[in-house]
Amino acid sequence: MIVRIMGEGQVKLADSHFAELNKLDDELLREMESGDGPGFRLTLGALLDAVRRLGEPLPDDALEPSELILPSPDATLEEVRELLSDDGLIPG
Repeated sequence: MIVRIMGEGQVKLADSHFAELNKLDDELLREMESGDGPGFRLTLGALLDAVRRLGEPLPDDALEPSELILPSPDATLEEVRELLSDDGLIPG
């Protein structure tokens, strides 16, 4: 799966990593629902770090369609709330 981190680029991520990412996504969703700003910031950073660590960066000139778009590390709670689906940022 191709994942885009807004403002950074794309990474190719194996589907086998989505269980780990979904745990962080669920935590992020709980923090957003409760208005936990500091927890949200830490978990968003952990989620993006995991995508970077587990994924393989695509070249900057690659134009692959992104199947998943994640917010930038400096996105606000309100900005991320607009990106959410019922499943959170990561479907499943």
